[in-house]
Formats: sequence, structure tokens, C-alpha cells
Amino acid sequence: MKAHYTARLLKSYAEAPPQVQKAFDKQIKLLIADLHHPSLRAKKYSETEDVWQARLSKDWRFYFTIEGDTYHIIGLKPHPK
Repeated sequence: MKAHYTARLLKSYAEAPPQVQKAFDKQIKLLIADLHHPSLRAKKYSETEDVWQARLSKDWRFYFTIEGDTYHIIGLKPHPK
């Protein structure tokens, strides 16, 4: 698998704190290796739009779709409490 980053994701990444960027970089490597890695806690976020959610930390999540052999990473944002 490979990852493709949308413009929206790149903007969110640039605005995120450095520790979130570091966590994102780590979690993307895990995602590419294994969608079901325990620390990702990946799950379907929107069944109708086929959007997935994965965990960066207790407070942050990233969102993606899957097309063929590519993860399209579409967003990064704080997780609501």
C-alpha cells in the first residue's frame, strides 16, 4: 500500500503542533504496513462516504479513504472530547 496526501491534509499537518506531526509520521508508516495495527485503532468513520478514522494520540485523529492500493489521507484534526 501507499499513501497520497490531499492539499487539505497538508495544510492541517503544517498547522499541527510538532508532536502531532511526529505522531502522524509514525502512524502513517504503521498504516502502510498494516491497517489493523493495534495502535491505529482504525475504523470506518462514515459508511456512506467510505471514510476511515485512525488514531494519532488520545487527542488527535486522521481520516482517509482506500482506493485500490492507495490510502488517500484527507484530514487531520483534534478529537472532540
